[in-house]
Amino acid sequence: MPTVLDQIIDGVREDLAGREARVPLEQLRRQCDGMPAPRDAAALLRRPGLCVIAEVKRKSPSKGDLSQITDPAALARAYTEGGAAAISVLTEERRFSGSLDDLTAVREAVDVPVLRKDFMVGEYQIWEARARGADIVLLIVAALDDEQLASLMALAGRLGMTCLVEVHDEAEATRAVDLGATVIGINNRNLKTLEVDTDTFARLAPLVPESCVRVAESGVQGPEEARLFARAGADAILVGEALVIGGDPAAGVRAMIDAGATR
Repeated sequence: MPTVLDQIIDGVREDLAGREARVPLEQLRRQCDGMPAPRDAAALLRRPGLCVIAEVKRKSPSKGDLSQITDPAALARAYTEGGAAAISVLTEERRFSGSLDDLTAVREAVDVPVLRKDFMVGEYQIWEARARGADIVLLIVAALDDEQLASLMALAGRLGMTCLVEVHDEAEATRAVDLGATVIGINNRNLKTLEVDTDTFARLAPLVPESCVRVAESGVQGPEEARLFARAGADAILVGEALVIGGDPAAGVRAMIDAGATR
């Protein structure tokens, strides 16, 4: 029986085929020529303290609608006012109501690194991300075999981009490390069931070398969780839901950073 992840990826592939038919790969490559170099996100996420990657997120498969977000650029600016180290932009359309236009709007609004958060299944999406100004791409180990993962990491590296390589169990963490990932996201949400277990980060973090950037994903409801993940070894947290429904995104980011400083 197909998992939730399988179903999402089926939709991603269908939508991707439509974009590939409308915009040839060579056109994307030309758009990337002459663009400013990507920002060094890995270096920024290694700075002292707990970094926050704040997310532009309208909805999710587990919670449904979260926020209208009519102006993603304004939200991104609020995040940076609060001290966010990077902005994550969901671009998957069917389950998250995201778009590449959101990515463009955010890129034009802020100077910090921008993450294209989507379900990457092919090289075309990496070129799309760079053409829209993304500095970071998400690569989900559960969605890719080792050959695919290595190929996408290599292309992103050639384009100067940072890969946030996401894992959610021991086998995936080992695969990511063995393939040379240097920024590893530990997702407390099981993408096959959508259940969240906030103990996942603490369990998997010891499998990730201290030379890597360790990012805790999912389950951050506020400063308390930010502090717990920092104490468990997180260099950064990726937060969406708590910030878009919290009412004051700048203050929300600031409170999480402050909590992480008291690890």
